[in-house]
Amino acid sequence: MSGPLNGYDGVLLDLDGTVIRGAQAVPEAPDVVNELRRAGRAVQFITNNASRAPEEVAQHLTALGVRTAPEEVVTSGQAAVALLATQLPAGAAVLVVGAEALVVAVRSVGLRPVVAASERPAAVVQGHSPETGWAQLAEACLAIRGGATWIACNVDPTLPTERGLLPGNGAMVAALRAATDRKPTVAGKPARPLLDAAVNRIGAQRPLVVGDRLDTDIAGARAAGLDSLLVLSGVADAVALLAAPPEQRPGHLGADLRVLRGSLEKTRIQARPGWRVELADGALLLHGGGAAGDPLDALRALCAAWWVERTGPVQVHACDDTAATVLDVVGLGEVVR
Repeated sequence: MSGPLNGYDGVLLDLDGTVIRGAQAVPEAPDVVNELRRAGRAVQFITNNASRAPEEVAQHLTALGVRTAPEEVVTSGQAAVALLATQLPAGAAVLVVGAEALVVAVRSVGLRPVVAASERPAAVVQGHSPETGWAQLAEACLAIRGGATWIACNVDPTLPTERGLLPGNGAMVAALRAATDRKPTVAGKPARPLLDAAVNRIGAQRPLVVGDRLDTDIAGARAAGLDSLLVLSGVADAVALLAAPPEQRPGHLGADLRVLRGSLEKTRIQARPGWRVELADGALLLHGGGAAGDPLDALRALCAAWWVERTGPVQVHACDDTAATVLDVVGLGEVVR
């Protein structure tokens, strides 16, 4: 693995949908991470999921075959409480909507976690927890309507798990937005604090951000001025990638972390050998000819051509059998006919 990450001095890895899916690892992801480390690459795990403390995340990754120290994990819960600590006096009450890990994080910065609006909290901090229900949201609603500062650890609407996509913290945040007519300050990706903390920990000058979500991982990387790799092992798919607005466009594309075993020049979103793309009447025409190799090269070429011209959804038409087959493989078959 001496060549794949030439030019990058660290790797910032999203967790859910990139390295893990719930209790399981993404296939071969632990092996790839271990190979990166043996090659001397600094690794940080950056997660918008605030339901577990860094120690718990490190234990989970270690159990899956990636020996990890808590200092290699940065969570949106940490970013959220660090933000609160700059805004509130020591000992201020903070209503916590989230898991026990978030309660502990609030205490760690000298603030006092509470669960009821009647305790007049100065702020509400909201992170993912599978136990969040109407009762918790109701207390937060009262506190926010009463003037409490509102910090959301993240606003991911879904959470990739071994069972599929489930409601994420963003879905619960949306409920409170509807009930309060307020918008929270967001601490996690795509906001910068999470990425900045990870970069500072390893002293990286040019790290690569790897994630599965366009609106958080990739948008966060672009906001921080960092290069990024989108993997299709979690939330994002080919249709969403092709339609991505400029602020959510990655520099590289791969199926999953195994792509890091090869040269990243082969994953760059740009014109690719063997594929020709034309724009006609607002649609993309894909010519495969004798193209062979990675089917994602077709998607890379399509994105490169479309992003130069336009933004938003677009129809793709296969101009030969090779193109038609590959469009089915990458998930664009439904939009070509």
